[in-house]
Amino acid sequence: MNDSHLPKTLPVPAHIAAIERPVEKLMTCYFIRAVLSVVAFPILLPLLYFRYYTMRYRFDADGIHMSWGILFRHEIMLNYSRIQDIHLHSSLLERYLGLARIEIQTAAGSSNAEMVLEGLSDHEAMRDFLYSRMRGARDVVTPNVAAEGESALLLREIAEELKAIRLIVEEKRNRA
Repeated sequence: MNDSHLPKTLPVPAHIAAIERPVEKLMTCYFIRAVLSVVAFPILLPLLYFRYYTMRYRFDADGIHMSWGILFRHEIMLNYSRIQDIHLHSSLLERYLGLARIEIQTAAGSSNAEMVLEGLSDHEAMRDFLYSRMRGARDVVTPNVAAEGESALLLREIAEELKAIRLIVEEKRNRA
């Protein structure tokens, strides 16, 4: 069957697909958090330790896979099409260590994030990648490139006209 009329998804960039585990700085962050908890330190440190060492990521053309845990195993698979909103958060400690959390929300109705990606080395590039997949801007290659070219050309012409109008208005303002 010829499926050349169907849209094709672009592959995940190599630097994104290569991410499988969080960076080591996340364990440092977890340790400092546990120390700052003082009383809860003996309970919190093993929990965070096992979370760090069992956390795995996989980014493919369909979505994000995340898993962690030993006794209570958690696995989440989130399709890019389900993403509604993306938030980038970092505490003072996380900023000091060069870390941030990417909170991904869906339309599931919960006020909490569906998935929280943490321990990524380039969180801004990851956020931009997720935004592009969420919007579908770079995800789908459409067969009708000519129509898209005409739209882009029209938008460029409109932008040039607006710039020309702005220059005329500024010139008149400067004369007055």
